[in-house]
Amino acid sequence: MKKLALLVLSALILVAGGGGTVFVLAERAVQTPIAPGETTLVEVAVPRGISGRALGDLLEAQGLISDHRLWRFHLWQRGGLDAKAGRHALTRGMSLAELATALEGAPLSEDRPFATIEGWRLRDTDAALVAKGWIEPGAYVAAAKDPSRYRVAFPLPKGTLEGYLYPETYAVAPGTIDVRELVQRQLDTFAERFWIPYREEIAASGRSLHDLVVMASLLEREEPTPSQRSLVAGILWKRIDRNIALGVDATSRYLLPEWNDRKAFLAKLRDPEDPWNTRTRTGLPPGPIGAPSVESLMAALRPISSEYLYYLHDADKILRPSRNGAEHEALRRKYNVY
Repeated sequence: MKKLALLVLSALILVAGGGGTVFVLAERAVQTPIAPGETTLVEVAVPRGISGRALGDLLEAQGLISDHRLWRFHLWQRGGLDAKAGRHALTRGMSLAELATALEGAPLSEDRPFATIEGWRLRDTDAALVAKGWIEPGAYVAAAKDPSRYRVAFPLPKGTLEGYLYPETYAVAPGTIDVRELVQRQLDTFAERFWIPYREEIAASGRSLHDLVVMASLLEREEPTPSQRSLVAGILWKRIDRNIALGVDATSRYLLPEWNDRKAFLAKLRDPEDPWNTRTRTGLPPGPIGAPSVESLMAALRPISSEYLYYLHDADKILRPSRNGAEHEALRRKYNVY
């Protein structure tokens, strides 16, 4: 490619206006990549306001073209270049013509990924955003405590959007992010994944959307194996319907600053006045305890009916259901679960 470029340039100099052969050679050089078949991406940052001619020096320095003078010939031939500022992914397998076209295309997105995790509380997401330096502490929680600011097709709870902000990886713009925009996108994803495809089934379930979200948040924390969550949901709904306390200890962790603070957790379990204590209080807790995945939402919506009324997990987190209190106590002793 280098020899071909030099040959073309020499011909242009020595044979000014010398007929079609020069332009045939030039066109061949423009259409021939420096490394045909090479697919390794080379990221090129195009500065704002840079000229097309100056880009030739940049491309040559990064090994994408053999000679910036041939690049200038191509720009003259095509009538200029309207390169877009930003990052572009190019390869040495591109010809000059392909490089020019690529540089006039949309640059790579500057957005960065932000993953919200299944089971996270609002405070957990807030802390993750603060750790990245993208928000001030409490900004995300505050944005999620005013449901009236958002537009959705499903009924929203009052007071907090806990449980409704779908856990997913979202692309966010660099710099301080707009937390209200992120919250709206999470609500839209909740609608897309659960409300829209299953709204008729939700309406026919006999449970409110809010109760399903609360139950799903419990399942997310209670059962590590998604395929078992429908069975656990059946047990928990049965206990709800029979006015038996759920005994889901994860609810007593909900208000703790640190989820795994065992000392504070045990103190919560001993507090009969705690509204989140489902060992002593019947019915669902006051609200969701985190963000459920669609697997947990579907388990809450489609519980499996069974003979079981109790369950526990052994040391290997294997589900051990039982039919009555006596069986449950026997399993507790067998697996040393208390």
